[in-house]
Amino acid sequence: MDKVRETSSSSLQTNFFRDGLQHVEDRKLQFSHVQHGEDQELQLFDFDSVKMATDNFSFCNKIGEGGFGIVYKGNLSTGQAIAVKRLSRTSGQGMIEFKNEIMLISKLQHRNLVKLVGVCIEGEEKLLLYEYLSNKSLDKILFDPSKQAELDWTKRFRIIEGVACGLLYLHRDSRLKVIHRDLKASNILLDEHMNPKISDFGMARIFGGKQDLANTNRVVGTYGYMAPEYALEGVFSEKSDVFSFGILLLEIVSGVKIKSLFHDEQHLGLLSYAWQLWSEGKVMQLIDQRVINSCNQLEAMRCIHIGLLCVQDYAVDRPTMYKVVSMLSTETPLNPPKMPLYIRDVTHINLSSYGSDINSTNECTITAIESR
Repeated sequence: MDKVRETSSSSLQTNFFRDGLQHVEDRKLQFSHVQHGEDQELQLFDFDSVKMATDNFSFCNKIGEGGFGIVYKGNLSTGQAIAVKRLSRTSGQGMIEFKNEIMLISKLQHRNLVKLVGVCIEGEEKLLLYEYLSNKSLDKILFDPSKQAELDWTKRFRIIEGVACGLLYLHRDSRLKVIHRDLKASNILLDEHMNPKISDFGMARIFGGKQDLANTNRVVGTYGYMAPEYALEGVFSEKSDVFSFGILLLEIVSGVKIKSLFHDEQHLGLLSYAWQLWSEGKVMQLIDQRVINSCNQLEAMRCIHIGLLCVQDYAVDRPTMYKVVSMLSTETPLNPPKMPLYIRDVTHINLSSYGSDINSTNECTITAIESR
């Protein structure tokens, strides 16, 4: 496999970005009628129209917040509902991530990827305008006791399948090979029918040609969802996304966050607990009690099995997303997962021992770790 530094991937993205935009200045992007996807147009909005759409960024229209800044709901003059991501001036994410998201999401078209409507860059203001998805992000429902019942097993399995198909598109079926690098519940948006759409491509990377993996000095993503080779060594590949998908799958089945603890005296995290139940033949206990009586239990247990295969310590032992999609849609026998060793200490690793430049944002998102 070809091992390259992230600078090579960044160079590829910079060149590709220049193909899609007419001109880039330090604080302003100037472009018009930029083509993307199937002959669609990425629109450039002026700041006043975005202010009007969001009622001057009213607190009442705030629908989310992350390390990048705040997300507002808005309505264009055409009546189209939008979600506006407003990059904070103090954000850990900057112009590189902003341009990265514009370039990637405007070039990729799939029903399980969020659609970018347009952008606004004016003075210090940098905003991304997306299609508005009425059920917001998966974590807002999956981890809220008052809303979890809205996600019956049929909806949960559809979300699992949809995210898997979206990742397969990024890894294999799009004209770009893209590694997302920050797949997590808060980056999965849900439409009115609870269909999932992968969002937030600011940290994504393009792979070119026969490139299989890359190495970076700047580890980005959310701790807990990060594959061990990436979190500790800065090495990432499509198998890094597979690891994150495995975590997400286990969260969806259990209705529990990755950072949750079970049996306080043992300090077991979700992965450790899932493995313990698996090894003891009690894996049914991992299924969310709100859906266990109504779900297809064999299907749910198969999902847990697939999740454990996705979170294997070594990337070579994890399936590709093509294989994952196949395993989810068939009843072919699955290989037994190996006992994960990394998960035992995943909630207790002292990140400072791996680098001095660590920036944390919402949900413990790591934006920089100097790899060893």
